[in-house]
Amino acid sequence: MKAADMKAGAPRPLRQADLSGVQGVFTDVDGTLTTGHKLRSQTLQSLEKLSAAGLRVVLVSGRPAGWGEAWARQLPVDGVVVENGGLFFLKDAKGKLRKVYLEPPAQRVANRQRLEEEVERVLAQVPGARLSVDSRYTEVDLAVDYNEEARLGDEGASRIEALLRARGVTAVRSSVHVNCWLGRFDKLSASRRFAKVAWGEKLDPADGRYVYAGDSFNDAPMFQAFKLGVGVANVRAVLDRIDAPPAFITRAPEGRGFEELARALLARRRTARSRSRGVST
Repeated sequence: MKAADMKAGAPRPLRQADLSGVQGVFTDVDGTLTTGHKLRSQTLQSLEKLSAAGLRVVLVSGRPAGWGEAWARQLPVDGVVVENGGLFFLKDAKGKLRKVYLEPPAQRVANRQRLEEEVERVLAQVPGARLSVDSRYTEVDLAVDYNEEARLGDEGASRIEALLRARGVTAVRSSVHVNCWLGRFDKLSASRRFAKVAWGEKLDPADGRYVYAGDSFNDAPMFQAFKLGVGVANVRAVLDRIDAPPAFITRAPEGRGFEELARALLARRRTARSRSRGVST
C-alpha cells in the first residue's frame, strides 16, 4: 500500500473486506464498470457471473433515463438507478419494466424548468462549458460535460460546481460530467427506495448484505453509508477531495477493479456453499 494511503480513514485493500454476508452489489457505471469509457467483455461477464450465482446487481449512475431503460432491458441486472437518484427502473413479478420517480410530477416539472434556466446562466459564464450530448435523454437532471468530449479539467469542473451551488442547484462530479439537479434525492436515497419497492426490504448499508462500488465524487453518499463501500483504484485521484472515501479499494482501476471485486465475491460464495455442504476447503 502507498504511504499516502496509510493515513487515518484511508481505504483498506479489498482483501481485508468481510464479504461473507453479501447478497448483492450496487455499482456505479462510468469509471467503475467502464474502462476507458468502454464496457469490456470481461466486465460484462463478471455481471453475468454475479447474476448466475444468485447475487443481486443494481446499477447506480448519473447517466440519463434513456440509458437506464436500455441497461435495464439488456444487461443481466436487477435494476437501474439513474440521474443520480432521480428515478429508477426495475422489473415486476411478470417481467414488465417499471419506472419509479423519486418526486411527484408537478414537482419534477417545476424543478426541470428552473434547472434548465439556472444551467443556461452558468454555461454562459464558463468558456467551453456545454451540456453533455446525452443530456437530451434526461428527465430529471442535466449534465455538463467536462471530461467526456469536452476538456475543461478540474479547474473548469470546480468552477461550474461552485456557480451552480451558488444558485441553489445540487452539483456534483462523476468521472465525466458535472451532474446537476433540483430536488431532495441522491444515489443513496434512490437505492433505499429501490430496495423497498423491488424487494420489500429496508436497505441498511451498514449490515454487510450489499456492496457498493464506485470511483468519484457523486459516489460519496454511498461510500459514507455502505459498510462495504469499495472504490476501484482510480478513486485515488479524488481521495483528498471526496466528501467520504470508500472503506476498501481494489488493486486495479475502472472495469478491471470491478472484475477484481466480482472474483472476490464469487470466491467467497463458493467457499460458503462448500462449507454448507460439509466439503472441506
